[in-house]
Amino acid sequence: MTADVQQQRLVFEGFTGPGLLGVFTPDRVAIETPDGEVVAERTSPRAAFAGHGPDTPWDRLHGLYFAGYAMWNYLTAPYLLTRPGVVVEEPEPWEDGGVSRRRLRATFPEAIATHAREQTFHYDDAGLLRRHDYAAEVLGSPPAAHFCEKHVTESGLVFPTHRYVVPIDANGEVLPEPVLITIDLAEVSVA
Repeated sequence: MTADVQQQRLVFEGFTGPGLLGVFTPDRVAIETPDGEVVAERTSPRAAFAGHGPDTPWDRLHGLYFAGYAMWNYLTAPYLLTRPGVVVEEPEPWEDGGVSRRRLRATFPEAIATHAREQTFHYDDAGLLRRHDYAAEVLGSPPAAHFCEKHVTESGLVFPTHRYVVPIDANGEVLPEPVLITIDLAEVSVA
């Protein structure tokens, strides 16, 4: 996948098949051939989740929208927090398994496609993102903790290459299972 840092755009190579591209922007998702022929597309992709319940099936364009905004947000953080309209505040530190973590609570404007308008980022003493809390609206807003590990440095930027998401309770306490999503990045490059 390739993320554009200056605008909210992400392209997946090989999306749903060899030689196909999955192109995400907040207002449009499309599956295209490398020469730009549109195989499938959806404008206003977030609206396509209206009325969905936990058992509502997704099509490939639902998946493209969710994965597109999620990965763009993950790959561009913490730069994401400097975007126009993002409001950040530092609440009290959070005690997590006997370890105190500094937190940033971010409120995102409607213009940024993301899991939820309000999210909390937890950082360790070295300034590395270790946990990211949100309630993904397109999934019905179940609260979750997204853990970040195995950080690598590329071109002076730090990226967590192993991520996993587990549910949290109403008090923000982590539930040990189920693991909802796991993401492993094998390679990171910056151009």
